[in-house]
Amino acid sequence: MTSEAQRNELITDAKSLMNDADEIVKSMATASGDKLADLGEKLRIKLRGAKEKIADAQYIVADKAKAAARATDDYVHDNPWQAIGIAAGVAFVLGLLVNRR
Repeated sequence: MTSEAQRNELITDAKSLMNDADEIVKSMATASGDKLADLGEKLRIKLRGAKEKIADAQYIVADKAKAAARATDDYVHDNPWQAIGIAAGVAFVLGLLVNRR
């Protein structure tokens, strides 16, 4: 699954969670006794599921960041002069942008 698809799925899940939580909270306002406890448990289950999905997304993002860092490190070690040239070019452009202000 692509990161864009994962992001869209996470957004959809978050919206669904918010809608479900809103409905549960509205139901809690008129509920009492066992019904209230059941609604509270339902809300806790929904929140636990959301936490798990967020933790999964965090793990995926951390893995991708580590892979990008590894790839950058490998590139710099394999092509040090190109890396120096790129860094100098970026520094030059940033210097021009800063001096324009």
